[in-house]
Amino acid sequence: MAKIIVDGTELDVPPDFTLLQAAEQTGAEIPRFCFHERLSIAGNCRMCLVEVKGSPKPVASCAMAVKDLRPGPNGEPPVVITNSPYVKKAREGVMEFLLINHPLDCPICDQGGECDLQDQAMAYGSDASRFAENKRAVEDKYIGPLVKTVMTRCIQCTRCVRFSTEVAGVPDLGSIGRGEDMEITTYLEKAMTSELQGNVIDLCPVGALTSKPYAFAARPWELSKTETIDVMDALGSNIRVDARGREVLRIMPRLNEDVNEEWISDKTRFVWDGLKTQRLDRPYIREAGKLRPATWNEAFTLIAEKVKATKPKKIGAIAGDLASVEDIFALKGLMSNLGVKNLDCRQDGVALDPSFGRASYIFNPGVSGIDTADVILLVGSNPRWEAPVLNARIRKAWRLNGTKVAVIGEQADLTYAYDYLGAGVDTLNGVVDGSHSFSKTLKDAKRAIVIVGQGALIGENGAGVLSLAAKAADAIGSLTDEFSGLAVLHTAASRVGALDLGFVPGEGGLGLAGMLKPKALDVLFLLGADEVDVPAGPFVIYQGTHGDRGAHRADVILPGAAYTEKHGTWVNTEGRVQIGSRATFPPGDAREDWAILRALSDVLGVKLPYDSFAQLRATLYAAYPHMAAADQILAGDVASLKSLAGRGGAVQAGLAFRSSIENFYFSNPIARASALMAECATLAAGGKLEAAE
Repeated sequence: MAKIIVDGTELDVPPDFTLLQAAEQTGAEIPRFCFHERLSIAGNCRMCLVEVKGSPKPVASCAMAVKDLRPGPNGEPPVVITNSPYVKKAREGVMEFLLINHPLDCPICDQGGECDLQDQAMAYGSDASRFAENKRAVEDKYIGPLVKTVMTRCIQCTRCVRFSTEVAGVPDLGSIGRGEDMEITTYLEKAMTSELQGNVIDLCPVGALTSKPYAFAARPWELSKTETIDVMDALGSNIRVDARGREVLRIMPRLNEDVNEEWISDKTRFVWDGLKTQRLDRPYIREAGKLRPATWNEAFTLIAEKVKATKPKKIGAIAGDLASVEDIFALKGLMSNLGVKNLDCRQDGVALDPSFGRASYIFNPGVSGIDTADVILLVGSNPRWEAPVLNARIRKAWRLNGTKVAVIGEQADLTYAYDYLGAGVDTLNGVVDGSHSFSKTLKDAKRAIVIVGQGALIGENGAGVLSLAAKAADAIGSLTDEFSGLAVLHTAASRVGALDLGFVPGEGGLGLAGMLKPKALDVLFLLGADEVDVPAGPFVIYQGTHGDRGAHRADVILPGAAYTEKHGTWVNTEGRVQIGSRATFPPGDAREDWAILRALSDVLGVKLPYDSFAQLRATLYAAYPHMAAADQILAGDVASLKSLAGRGGAVQAGLAFRSSIENFYFSNPIARASALMAECATLAAGGKLEAAE
């Protein structure tokens, strides 16, 4: 530790701390534009100037380390002053320079009210400028359908450039020219291709990069802001939903160091327009082959007639990928009261089972465990599309810690270098028996993580592959009491919670494949399950939010609430229980899913034992106590993983692994209803869009 005196307070700080970090330990506020805690230091803006005793000029506190300061003549600790008249005058001068070319069009700027330049000009700037020359103008750039540019406002802090290069790993942006002629550009004016590009909107301290879909929609003080959880993937990114009235206008990230840090994917950020498109806002029933609007009573009466005329073994239920824990719990309770054992939450057919133990289906090392890993083996997973923010975390470990990454499965651009070991099962067997050349690297690692994607676990080989992956983790020494290195990467937000509730076939019950066989069922409940092809025959009750595949097949449609329109609990891929909150209300006659199931249970004569959401949660917590521990993880048992490793299972020789995500931008009903996601999908497929605003 090194001693330093900041504003009269003596501190002991690590010698690698910058002066800015050291000053913040005392509570001092230092303005900055180019500095960001998660990006490399550029030292461009000079707004963070401080006075260092003995220095002939002000010092940029973001770029000067404590260890670089010389002690006083008698060995006294270095003295830093952050609030002297000298510092105030220096910052006023810097602000004056920054505003020389800035257009000062705050009333028509989308950043107004949330602008760092505006705030800091008020706090640290002067009330006049000595420069009367003509301002520089820069032509706006087309960089895609998501980010709007007004490059005349740019102060060349280069945050966007550093984010694209360092965090996203897709160097779309760069700078050309020098001095006054410097410009941030994509060089050839093309759309940005990163799936994390929307984060540059949050990073930009001025109005140069703003949200194109949100442009001129609202001012920040008009919006109600609700902290909730994202369901576009299984990471459970912490988000804030900004709405005006009943309409969601934007989605922004919240800080959570253990989950998403402060990033979110473009699908998470821009999918909000899908929340108001193709919505189901009233019940429907099918008559003479066509759907017609109906009342709730008509829909419930028809369902009751069909259910009461059907034996329990001919009834089934499938839970979709976006459902909350409370909704699945209510559906399970309803099916249990009816005596139904044909249940499944694995609508992609993966071979995960709660009977193997919780450790067999969660990301055991934790998302933050990636930061301490020295080797990561990806098995049948493309994390760039399955969990983009988690992929950025892997990239960070690779870039900053020298973590080695190896892949078994598809060769894809993951934004970082990796060792490609092979295509599938044969390679994984080589890791298990130690015959593969990479086995020694894995065994020598202190903390090796084996990340298994859903693509490797789909189908009849899935159970065998999961056991083989556990065996590989055991063989390289990653299954110990101190550290469990087997990590299952989910793609469905509801999956871990549903497995925790045991929403799988009961004794003698049918799973997904069995329920979808012709003539297997007479009645099928779909709780937002749109990724299944239901054969002709069964009477289908679809409860969901959008007119997607499930609604097209349905005989009765019950309109539900989207994730922004209800309170709920979701359990992310690492087993972390997270609480979501309602930001707006469902459209029309749509209702929260648990409330629909509770009302239906009355009509069916099998009443569920709660009348309010609070009572539902109390019942849930009594049955599954770990659901009450918000933001906590119930750890899996390593012994169950060792048992899983010894379980074995049939695996087809030569089987190649594929990622379970075919189209990142169309992975769920909300995304498929989004015009913005359609534009992004077109660009990702190599199509072209008009570059006009």
